[in-house]
Amino acid sequence: MRPLRLRREQTCQGPLVLIDRAHPLQEGAPPELVPVDRLHPQVLLERRAARLLAACIRSVEGGRAIVPVSGWRSRAEQQAIWDDTRAREGDAFTRQYVALPGCSEHQTGLAIDLGEDVPDLDFIRPSFPDSGACGAFRRAAARYGFLQRYCREKEALTGIAAEPWHFRYVGAPHAQLMEEHGLCLEEYVPFLEVSPRLCRLGSGRTARVSRLPCPSAVLELEPPAGYWQLSGDNCGGFILTVWEGEP
Repeated sequence: MRPLRLRREQTCQGPLVLIDRAHPLQEGAPPELVPVDRLHPQVLLERRAARLLAACIRSVEGGRAIVPVSGWRSRAEQQAIWDDTRAREGDAFTRQYVALPGCSEHQTGLAIDLGEDVPDLDFIRPSFPDSGACGAFRRAAARYGFLQRYCREKEALTGIAAEPWHFRYVGAPHAQLMEEHGLCLEEYVPFLEVSPRLCRLGSGRTARVSRLPCPSAVLELEPPAGYWQLSGDNCGGFILTVWEGEP
């Protein structure tokens, strides 16, 4: 089999890209967006993320209790949210809870804000408690590839205040690895640089995860045997996931 030729600009694409103030979103192909469900056609996510979000909500019987508040946003919409929140709440509050335009995960189509279905739901800080269906979703999220992106103990690394309502799709082995080791996304690339990591999935299969730096314009890679996936990390490299064992 011929080796893959990966271009450096592809390190900015894929479900594992890190997006924050130090790693802004790069120009690339737009995500394939779909509505998260029939009741909220205006809330869009990347197709695979939307399918797994729906599966996770179904698994905890949360359809009547959990509301999708905000999914994909254009840069213009993110700018409008930034400007409006800054005008109403001030600069300090806005920097705590709203990402700069160009530095928002919402622009990737991989992030979703969820809320408890209550009257007068706050668009910026929706209620999403640890109890009931919301708590059950939080506990199940990693199995479906989602993680709570902004936690209180990681504020110094993420630059964003704790947001119990904001979930990011990264894929099941990666969400599980980050949850098991207490990592936020900013810590994931350094974690993988130490050595490849193994993750035992609920299906009984094992996923082997490694990072491939791309120091030059092109990286050549021999395709692994079996089922595998490659994602850029927006940090100058790729994250390779290889599934081992019978499906």
